[in-house]
Amino acid sequence: MKTLIADKFESEGIQQLEAAGCVIAQDVDLQDESLALALSSNGVELLIVRSTVVTGDMIKGASSLKLIIRAGSGYNNIDTATAKSCGVAVANCPGMNAIAVAELAMGLILALDRRIVDNVVDIRKGVWNKKEYSKAPGLFGRTLGVVGMGKIGHLLAERAHAFGMKIVYSDVVPNTKAETELGAKRVDFDDVLKQGDYVSLHVPLLDSTRGMMNADRFKMMKPTAKLINCSRGEVVSSEDLVNAIENGDIAGAGLDVYENEPGPSDKSFADAVAKCDRIYGTHHIGASTDQAQMAVADEVVRIVKQYKANGEVLHCVNP
Repeated sequence: MKTLIADKFESEGIQQLEAAGCVIAQDVDLQDESLALALSSNGVELLIVRSTVVTGDMIKGASSLKLIIRAGSGYNNIDTATAKSCGVAVANCPGMNAIAVAELAMGLILALDRRIVDNVVDIRKGVWNKKEYSKAPGLFGRTLGVVGMGKIGHLLAERAHAFGMKIVYSDVVPNTKAETELGAKRVDFDDVLKQGDYVSLHVPLLDSTRGMMNADRFKMMKPTAKLINCSRGEVVSSEDLVNAIENGDIAGAGLDVYENEPGPSDKSFADAVAKCDRIYGTHHIGASTDQAQMAVADEVVRIVKQYKANGEVLHCVNP
């Protein structure tokens, strides 16, 4: 099976794919026209990507393409509707990076509480300001609001519970395990915003979630509250977030994803969120631990083996 990997991928995973009968070509620099050309001219049957954008035109021009695998959970970078119309299955690897994302979300909460980034910046400048950085609210007894109590939200709630935080959450379905084991309380979305000292978003990008955190929603939050987003950048209005912080509607935010995120080859980030000193940001690295990437690679191999064995597409998102 002729396979193109257009992103970084674990070498051990590549070896497993080759052992399963895949002929591998990997080029992490492929995107836009170069990716379209590679798909249309090389008889590619299987495409594996992470963040690389796969457009409808690329799919239409790839006459041999049968399967696209997103080596991760979200798949909004792939035109799944066009793939379906062309008879190309799209699969993802849900939950494989859940622990890594939950760890980063918890790290952002801790960093914001103790202003770790600001501490380090001053230390590196040779500035000693113990009086300023001795002020911190602490996490014990505070309320974490989780929007979306799926696997990642649940794992974050477990970690926050270990720090003595109270958990409230909103979701379309109840999570009885979180309620029983963590004392989590299911409430309406608006009540999560009103009650949370930290509000962490763990939702997919849908029409109903795009821009869900806007000026009106920020006004519902406590002025001391902080927002965490390690899900999808487009669920938060960047402009409204910066305005909310500057206007005192909320106290700060920790972000790993952004509404106006740089492309794979960009080397600069000039968005307003990058200039707000009460926003701590990371470089969309939530899934980027060795453990998570190996788990994703293993799941990609499992999907390929099943497909080659009987044509079944595990985790198909465009059946």
